[in-house]
Amino acid sequence: MRCNVALWDRALRFLFGLGLTAYAIAGGPFWAYIGVYGLLTAAWGLCPVYAFFRIRTLKDYHQRM
Repeated sequence: MRCNVALWDRALRFLFGLGLTAYAIAGGPFWAYIGVYGLLTAAWGLCPVYAFFRIRTLKDYHQRM
């Protein structure tokens, strides 16, 4: 599958994912482990939710390699 997450989107996902995961590990609520999803999608550049709804923040000309 092709990447569908732009660099700025990946950076935001990484920051929020890191914060939420750290909060969950430090004793926060269980739902804060959703930050792991943000970390994984930031690392892969592919968001399954975006793919399902056909949302793309990455422009086509960035994909050709």
